[in-house]
Amino acid sequence: METTGTDGTAEVARWWATAITHMAPGVIELRGRPVQDLIGCVGLTEMVWLMLRGHLPEPPQAKLLEAALVAGVDHGPHAPSIAAARMAATCGVGLNNAIATGVNLLGDSHGGAGQQCVELLHDVRAAQAGGADLDTAVATVIAAWRERSPYLPGFGHRFHPVDPRRDPLLGLVDGAVADGVVEGHFVTAARAVEAALVRPGRRPVPMNIDGATAVIYAELGFAAPLARGLFVLSRSIGILAHAWEETQTGRRNKGPIPPTVLPEYRPTSAG
Repeated sequence: METTGTDGTAEVARWWATAITHMAPGVIELRGRPVQDLIGCVGLTEMVWLMLRGHLPEPPQAKLLEAALVAGVDHGPHAPSIAAARMAATCGVGLNNAIATGVNLLGDSHGGAGQQCVELLHDVRAAQAGGADLDTAVATVIAAWRERSPYLPGFGHRFHPVDPRRDPLLGLVDGAVADGVVEGHFVTAARAVEAALVRPGRRPVPMNIDGATAVIYAELGFAAPLARGLFVLSRSIGILAHAWEETQTGRRNKGPIPPTVLPEYRPTSAG
């Protein structure tokens, strides 16, 4: 392997080559932009876009992304990530550890539905590109996804008959489509999936927060795995707030149930 000089420093430099950050004595550039030109001029949502995409968004794009990030900030202590972070905060660890505890629970079943819904919507679009009409594409994709799981990511909610975050987000998407900010293919696909889930005599299965934000991320051109990463960024704010609140109570070693309640003991027969 080619190196410069005899100490191999060029090889090491190439090992961590990046297009994201240029750092040298007195220099910090992010995606080619001096940090001093960004401070006070660029909002956090715009920075997220810049770091992930390599360029700054147009203001309407930033507005749509920010709406999705705001919507996913918190859902209360019954969410495993929040509860775990609050418990961790009482165990003598720092806030960074408490946040990491909560974030590490954001897996496929809790926190991953946005990514999965983006994948589902791309499957619908791929089926359309293959010649299927929208209804046929939706039916085919739903059937394929239900072979893996009875749950369709991005639709239905165990607490809310209609997720209160759904309509504001979809309204913003509709406005962005009307203004030519996004094309609208993915919101059309998502609404077609929602309509296909309507069954006579059965409870509706409307789009939830994961579905609505998946629409936004897909319309804005973010890759499916980034939908989970963006949700993690958003939910980290709520996790931090809950962890900090818990530290203010002075409680130590908080468990998942009050100490006055003992878990049921279920003995099993030997052998």
